[in-house]
Order: sequence, then C-alpha cells, then structure tokens
Amino acid sequence: MTAVRAFDLVVIGDANPDVVAGPLAAPLAYGQREQLVPHAGLVLGGSAAIMACGAARLGLRVAFAGRVGADPAGVFVRDALAGRGVDVSFLVTDPQLATPLTVVVTTEDGDRAILTAPGCLTATGAQDVPEELLAAARHVHAASFFLMPRLARSLGAVFARARASGATTSLDTNDDPAGRWDRGLLDPVLAVTDILLPNAAEARALGLYPGTGARPYPGSPRDGLVNGDGASPPLRQPPTVVVKDGGNGALALRGTRLLHAPAVPVEPVDTVGAGDSFDAGFVAATLRGLDLASALATAVACGSLSTRGHGGTAAQPTWDEARAATSDNSERRIH
Repeated sequence: MTAVRAFDLVVIGDANPDVVAGPLAAPLAYGQREQLVPHAGLVLGGSAAIMACGAARLGLRVAFAGRVGADPAGVFVRDALAGRGVDVSFLVTDPQLATPLTVVVTTEDGDRAILTAPGCLTATGAQDVPEELLAAARHVHAASFFLMPRLARSLGAVFARARASGATTSLDTNDDPAGRWDRGLLDPVLAVTDILLPNAAEARALGLYPGTGARPYPGSPRDGLVNGDGASPPLRQPPTVVVKDGGNGALALRGTRLLHAPAVPVEPVDTVGAGDSFDAGFVAATLRGLDLASALATAVACGSLSTRGHGGTAAQPTWDEARAATSDNSERRIH
C-alpha cells in the first residue's frame, strides 16, 4: 500500500511583500516629479508564494520552504501565507538578512516594471528544504530560479532527492535580471524536472521554442524539450514544457504532442501573479489525474481568473470556479 503523503505540494522559493501601484498613464518620470495612480496596495508577492496560495485555494495541501527576514515584512509574509492555508512550519527566519521587497508599477497597456531588493533570497538554499519535507510531498515546485543563486546551484540535487522519495517536480524559472539565462546552470535541473513552466518571453530567452519549426536536442529527435541553437546536450527524460502567453492562452509540449488552450475571456484588473496562478492550476490538475489537455485548459482558467482583482492572490479561483470556466473545446492539437 502506498503511504499517504502529508502534503500534495511543497513550494520552494521567494516570498515577499509586493507594493503594486498603477496603472501609470505616462512613462515613469524622474527629476523628483510626483505622479498619481488610481490604485496602490500592499499584497503578498513572490512567484513561489503566489503559486503556493493558488494551489491551496484549489484544494491542495501545501507547504512552503524558503526564507524571510526577522522584520515586520517577514511577519506579514508568514501571516499572509498561513492565512491562505499554506503550511509555514518550514519557512525559515533569517537572523541577519532582510525580507525581500518588490515594487511593481503597472501601465495602462498591461505592462509592468518590477523593482526587487533580494534580501535573504541570496541565502536561500538546499539547507532550507529538509529531507523529511521532501519525503512528505507528492510534488515539489520551485520558482524564481535566477533570483536565488545559492538555491539554483543545488536545486538539481533537491529535485533528485524529491524524485527518489517518489515525488514529481516542476520549475518556473521566471525572469533572469542579469539577462544571462545560464543553461549550464539550468540544464542539470531540467534533467530532474517533470514540468517546466516558462512564459513566452522566458521560453525564447532560454532557447525553448514549442511550436512549428522547432528543433530538438541533438541526438534525441523525438524529445519534447527543444533548443534553438542545438548547443545543449540531450536530456534523458525531457520535461513537459508548458508556455504561458498571456491573452494568447498557452501551449503544452510533451514528447511530440503539442496542445494549445485559448485564454478565458475576462476584463483584467491586474495581471500581477497570473502566471503563478496558472502554474498552480496546472500542477493541481495534474495531481488530480487530469490529462494534458484538461490540465492546460484548467491552468489557463486559473491564470485568467486571477486577473480579476488587485495583486496576485485576491482573485485566485477555487477548483470549482476554475473548472466551470474551462471550456470543453479550449484545447486543440497544433500540427
């Protein structure tokens, strides 16, 4: 008999307050100019934290592994996660470094500028993910890969331990502020990743092109993970690649199977965190046993519905809401 795991999902990564202001009608002005915006708020931020809250909202048993500082911002993060049903027993309080803080300025056309002080993200590492936590999880997800260099160097080993314990794994790299997109750092992690969840811009930056004309890794003509320049070594077990593309919906590539799901029509209030809610939806649907097409459509619904409120967590849907918004014909095979 298979042992019951304490957690459906363990999320590793960033958690911080977000100050979200906007939408800004004109370009950001300097020279000590004051600009007025119609809305600003202090909300829970961090890709990993928003994903964890979205998954808990969808009914998963979720634990969070990461760091906050010994400061009021850290208390805010811990209380916000716990208040949304996320287990914070393994959330470490760093005695020296501050809690990360992000300022998000949104624009009327849906774009945004993001300013982050990383604080204790630089100290977050494998030591913050104990063996007993991995052994208690059905699935392990990590986010903001390039914001946490110490964790990035050891994440492959963490994922390998999770897999050895019987868990599956997923990764959302998010943006690389340095613009290097180091595949030498990332590829060992991809070798032990079951699901890769970039957005379209990140997929292009990483050389991953799910779609017509894409070329697979050399020596692996049927691999689902593709590389634009053919420079990276083949992966034995390429992950399922799921690419978020805003109003265009999303793509999923598994082996030679490529699917598309259109976005769910909503009138967006704030797109901050929509990709993280998408991640939560895809993982939750997969853990519930849905097939690839249904999981993709559910994830798109979660991402779309999350834009109905300000901040990343205020409008995250329940499982019933997400499934109700999922159209029966929301996916199609791309040839």
